[in-house]
Amino acid sequence: MKKSNLLQRFIIILIVTLGGLYLVIGPHRRPRLSDFTLAGIKNTLAENIHLGLDLKGGSHLVMRVKVEDMFKQLANDNAAVAQKVAEDKGIKISNARSDTSNGYRFMLTADDPARLKEIQDEVAKKVDTREWTPAVSGNTVTWTLTTTAERDLGQQATEQAYKIIDSRINSLGVAEPTLQFHGAQGSALGGTVPPDRRVLPYAERDEPTTASSQTADPNAPKPKKYVVVVSPAVVDGSELRNASAGQGRAGGDKYEIDFQLKKTGADKFGPWTTSHINKNMGVVLEGEVKSIAYIKQPIYDEGQISGNFTQQSADDLAMTLRSGALPATIEYQEERTVGPSLGADSIRSGVTASLVGLGLVVAFMLFYYRGSGINAVVALLLNMILMIAALVVFKATLTLPGIAGIILTIGMAVDSNVLIFERIREELRTGKTVPSAVEQGFARAFVTIIDTHVTTIISSLFLFVFGTGPIKGFAVTLVLGLLINLFSAVYVSRTIFIWHLNQKGRRPDSLSI
Repeated sequence: MKKSNLLQRFIIILIVTLGGLYLVIGPHRRPRLSDFTLAGIKNTLAENIHLGLDLKGGSHLVMRVKVEDMFKQLANDNAAVAQKVAEDKGIKISNARSDTSNGYRFMLTADDPARLKEIQDEVAKKVDTREWTPAVSGNTVTWTLTTTAERDLGQQATEQAYKIIDSRINSLGVAEPTLQFHGAQGSALGGTVPPDRRVLPYAERDEPTTASSQTADPNAPKPKKYVVVVSPAVVDGSELRNASAGQGRAGGDKYEIDFQLKKTGADKFGPWTTSHINKNMGVVLEGEVKSIAYIKQPIYDEGQISGNFTQQSADDLAMTLRSGALPATIEYQEERTVGPSLGADSIRSGVTASLVGLGLVVAFMLFYYRGSGINAVVALLLNMILMIAALVVFKATLTLPGIAGIILTIGMAVDSNVLIFERIREELRTGKTVPSAVEQGFARAFVTIIDTHVTTIISSLFLFVFGTGPIKGFAVTLVLGLLINLFSAVYVSRTIFIWHLNQKGRRPDSLSI
């Protein structure tokens, strides 16, 4: 091979190696002098690699969706709907309530039994009668939730809760506070809360840019506040198309939230905001008002929420809008905690196993293949560096099964080198010259290496798609390691052989294989 081509190969390998080392141990911020000490490199390495809960520490929670609470709230909301329907028609009613003592139902008692059919017809326009079966007794009509609807709605609520919790964990992390409120409510309504209103706690935002937040004690308890909201909600989370935070149109350090509604939401929200201009509107999530906005103009399919938002608070509110409220409350049934010390033990054991395995492999390759074993060792070390660098680039999470994937990748990398060396041996035994044996050995081994790597990668992709968290961690490290091994075991190893064959222009008569 020409020296220019060989130099080009060495430049590519050098750039890739230095880039990988920087990604692994280099500070991904403005460097400090302390970063270049041994302790600094160790801290930087810990910052660059995202550790899973089984290594870093955290909680494993098993939660149950309390669908019965959702059914109770649904019955209460429908009772309010039935009452409003009757009032809009001028029908006098003596009672409108829900009953969850035996199943889930809501009922309405009218002074004029002859108008019950009219009430049923109007309620059917707003409540799906396939889910709620009406029955008349005297001057009372009762709607009962069917068994099929109870099963289907419960399943939908569980799936929706799963998606919402998953999106929140991925957006904000796993540490979220649990808030409880106590005290008297309903004073703004004279102590009586109408069926179409709810009194909810309001967690007032405390922006770091406000003057009050800069002088207030951060540890001081905030006063409890409550607001009155319409029930059921005018628009719910399922009718929101998207919400995103961005810098305000006026510039500066102010941020706002842009949101878009689906057609069903826009059809309701437009007329409602038109009739409530210069009034307040609340964003409610799981029984708590997260934000209060002032309506300046009608809002149909899109709008903006502006105010004294920082980038973080705007992102949080946008995420709240996107995720929506949980359809029912969550009950914790099991909690297992992995402390940082246990995670450190897992890391230590995994790293020890990796180093022991790597040491044994290096010793075997040097003993069995002698000088050519150095070739395999260099390729193997580069494989590990680039694999960790790939984890940093893709912001993948390293878990304990992921460390197992790294160890398995070491075995696969060694297998590739052994396969190449044995093919070269076979070519030498047939009487070929050393350069020809190396050329043919790589050519024959390459097809087999590609075949084994592709089949393993496909299997790992299935593990990633259908597996849970720890299994995905194993699949990620295995796939990255195998892809990188095609570079290190074939390209790098062959470059070292080419350099050896072209050293000082001499052609060796044998190889240490």
